[in-house]
Amino acid sequence: SADNPLNVTGEVDGVFFAGGFGDDYIKNAGALVEKKHSGVKVKIQSIQKVQEQLQPRFVAGTPPDVIDNSGAGMIPMADLVAEDQLLDLAPLMAAPSWDTSGKTFGETLFPGSQTSAIFGGKQYGINIAYTISGLWYSKPAFEKAGYTYPATWDKMLELCEQIKKEGKASPWTYQGKYPYYIWGIVWNMLVYYAGGDDVIKKIDNLEPNAWSDPAVKRATEDLYQLWDKGYIMAGTAGLTHTESQTEWLKGKAICIPCGNWLENEMKDITPADFNMTVANIPGYADGKGDQKAVNANGGETYIVPAKGKNTAGGMEYLRALLSKESAKYFAENVRAIMPVTGGTEGAKLSEGMKAGVALADASKGVTINFNVTNWYSAISKEIEQRTGELMTGVIKPDEFIANMQKKADEVAKDPDVKKFTR
Repeated sequence: SADNPLNVTGEVDGVFFAGGFGDDYIKNAGALVEKKHSGVKVKIQSIQKVQEQLQPRFVAGTPPDVIDNSGAGMIPMADLVAEDQLLDLAPLMAAPSWDTSGKTFGETLFPGSQTSAIFGGKQYGINIAYTISGLWYSKPAFEKAGYTYPATWDKMLELCEQIKKEGKASPWTYQGKYPYYIWGIVWNMLVYYAGGDDVIKKIDNLEPNAWSDPAVKRATEDLYQLWDKGYIMAGTAGLTHTESQTEWLKGKAICIPCGNWLENEMKDITPADFNMTVANIPGYADGKGDQKAVNANGGETYIVPAKGKNTAGGMEYLRALLSKESAKYFAENVRAIMPVTGGTEGAKLSEGMKAGVALADASKGVTINFNVTNWYSAISKEIEQRTGELMTGVIKPDEFIANMQKKADEVAKDPDVKKFTR
């Protein structure tokens, strides 16, 4: 029927990662499903370690109907695709939108927001958050100190030197135990700003010597300067995401890279006058990439296991979750954006969210698409390890590049690894 295009019945078994976004929005979407469909019950379980807790269910052939596969302990999407564990979500994409008349579910989603969950031309996941990432700082503290946000990386290093000499705080900190924050928010943007999308495409496509491109070398050397010149807060490498963010909120560091889940994740301990805001990673005046491009993409990937008992229920949950009504709730209560057209209409936005939306607007839709870490779990693990080593001086930029090229070549030559291109 029009109200139930996927013919959902019975109980929907949902297991969800409860991280920076919390789980209130998850429960809200479950309530929408139950309200629309009499007799349908959405079971919600919130967890932290997705792979550790759900891998046994996949092995046993009894996975949940819908999963938020996110967090540091998520199951690599490429592995699930290779093992035929995920449902092709074409029926969901073609189903009518929950509350946008005349549009399909897929047509209501931001263009490009679902790219990272496409493998071999098939949609195997839905990114429910439009993550805008950048460098965060306290706007009042920045202005009080007389700082001007730098337009280029060279100016950023100059500002870092000034802050270091003042000795009141460290210029930077980051989520030390999880280096994917800094390579996924800072390093990849520097590569793009230096060399444009062509360089990233070569890396994604596992082309020979892709990691030797001058743009990769420049970005890696520039990121390394933060460590080499003493601009990283002491002890950062041993801190979790919330621990480093807590130190930042205490004023121990001026800048921290993060996505726009930061506001909600730290809302309980954020000082009332902190007024956090976000800006783009400073680029290069002579770079080939669009200097207004924003690090914005679909994230927080939800999946429907192919062997779930109620796959129709899993898809229907996602249809409700990515509705305008749900997106407005998400914007106001989670302080983050869903990639849903009209999802922030009438919503009261925080200052951080306003800044993020302004970055996205200024980019005119130009974002980066870095897929190699989504497609190949071995490369994802390698780049996280090597970034951690780079940011603690264990290896130098040339060693980082050589290690990454070696791993990319191994994956390219491995006949058992399914390859993807763009």
